[in-house]
Amino acid sequence: MDSQTSQPFQASPSPHTFQVDLRGLVDLLSHHLYSSPKVYLRELLQNAVDAITARRAEQPDAPATVRLYAEGGTLRVEDSGVGLTESDVHSLLATIGRSSKRNDGLESVRSDFLGQFGIGLLACFVVAERIRVVSRSARTPDAAPVEWTAADDGSYTVRTLPHEARAEPGTTVHLVARAGAGEWLSEERVRSLARDFGALLPYDVRVGDEPIADLPAPWDRPYPSPMARRVALARHCHDLFGFTPLDSIDLDVPLAGVRGVAYVLPSAVSPAQRASHRVHLKGMLLTERAEQLLPDWAFFVRCVLDTDSLRPTASRESLYEDETLAAVREALGERIRSWLTGLAAGDPERLAAFLSVHHLGVKSLARHDAEMLRTMLPWLPFETTDGRLSLEEFAQRHPVVHFTRTVEEYRQVAPIASAQGVGVVNGGYTYDSELIEALPAVRPGTVVSELDADTVTAHLDTVDPAEELALSAFLGAARARLDPLNCDVVLRAFHPLSVPALHLDDRAARHEQARAEAEEQADDLWAGILGSLRGSTPRARLVLNHLNPLIRRISSLSDPDLIGTATESLYGQALLMAQRPLRPADSALLNRAFIGLLEWATHPDPGKDDRR
Repeated sequence: MDSQTSQPFQASPSPHTFQVDLRGLVDLLSHHLYSSPKVYLRELLQNAVDAITARRAEQPDAPATVRLYAEGGTLRVEDSGVGLTESDVHSLLATIGRSSKRNDGLESVRSDFLGQFGIGLLACFVVAERIRVVSRSARTPDAAPVEWTAADDGSYTVRTLPHEARAEPGTTVHLVARAGAGEWLSEERVRSLARDFGALLPYDVRVGDEPIADLPAPWDRPYPSPMARRVALARHCHDLFGFTPLDSIDLDVPLAGVRGVAYVLPSAVSPAQRASHRVHLKGMLLTERAEQLLPDWAFFVRCVLDTDSLRPTASRESLYEDETLAAVREALGERIRSWLTGLAAGDPERLAAFLSVHHLGVKSLARHDAEMLRTMLPWLPFETTDGRLSLEEFAQRHPVVHFTRTVEEYRQVAPIASAQGVGVVNGGYTYDSELIEALPAVRPGTVVSELDADTVTAHLDTVDPAEELALSAFLGAARARLDPLNCDVVLRAFHPLSVPALHLDDRAARHEQARAEAEEQADDLWAGILGSLRGSTPRARLVLNHLNPLIRRISSLSDPDLIGTATESLYGQALLMAQRPLRPADSALLNRAFIGLLEWATHPDPGKDDRR
């Protein structure tokens, strides 16, 4: 017989059950799953509301009340829900992770429940050292009330009570605060948390005798006029978010079970700042920090809404990213988009007020939405050489829409281009160059061209060849001084006369400049590689204005050293006028030129007439 078949039979090992350290689990909940101990009250309210929902599924006329009583570091929560039998207590309350919503045929109405993960009362140990539950089942009227008492060390007891201990079906939860957590069970804190979490709950929820529900929701209430509604929603926004909105946008997506309102921020915010929204799930506040609820471009609004379709994460403090959330996000984005197009069509004054603050958000949307760009063309503002205009108005004035890709490029050419009648749009701000390049697609016939050094130079008047030839010695000395900086010197005549020199470059010239600097600092191997990447002609240009009186005087100099110092001074001044960041070599040049001019001014050489 084969040796492998002659081995004696071995029985399968016996399974073991995990042992749970409840104190460690509570620490995990309080420090990692939940953002704050305050969620304990949401769990209590949630259990109570789910119990009422379960009872009403079988007894539609059953009472629907939740009462909270806080006093002296203790809290009592009473509900008129379905209640528990002794077997329910053993199988549900004593088993971590099991949900009562999975039992007794209630799976078919599971969508009516708030809780989905069966953590239940465990969260209460975040603030309580002892939990006592007294419950009587509505399904088994003759069953005696049952008491479940648990401590934070993981021990619990279960016993039946006399019928008079609880005459009506339902559940009462008693909490005793753990050391240092008494403030969480104070009446003032319980009332505040109950209002925050349960303001939109559909049942009669009270702290003591004070109702905490505020129904119907502000966006669903009737108002005597549209203005009264706007004022009421503005007050609601101020109470909720702390600001008075520019406007409010109704968010109604019936297919997704979403109702709410988006409030438009009164001041500009960064697109990188994640917006936080308030989301209620079947009336219960789920989170105040829902970040993925709206498209990224809609960072200019804050939302509050109620939904019955979105899925919460395990902590029930954020939304689970799934197809439903993606569909809701798209639908809410469409509502905000419709609001914008409605303003463009019927309320240009409000649209202008909105765009003066939030044009960046609309530009972000328009770069991906051709129809939105077409709608917003007459309204979106851009910085141009003709002032602050829309692209539509600018394109009507200029046959070619020239633009720059950076703010620095715009600043160095805008005064000169404007004087020459060349229209330029500053495309250096966020999204602007993308929208300018998309202009021909939504406005057929429009010509768009990126402005470069060649285009600007071509619009400047040339100098008479005889005059330029007479200045060849001066230009040669000037070019020799700036050649190490990869910068040419060009003589042109242009307005305004007050500008002595103009520094022009483009991205190709800057790339070549950076490559040359890297080549100088590299070892032989990298220098060879970088040398092979050398561009053919991309060099910056210092354009001297022949009409400027200072340039005329400098061009009459004959001393090459003084010409070089003057040229370096003009180069540095042109860089500063363009508000370009200075490289170390540029800073050294400016310092050298400044010192050189001081030396020339304080120690003139009497033998040189052109220095006087």
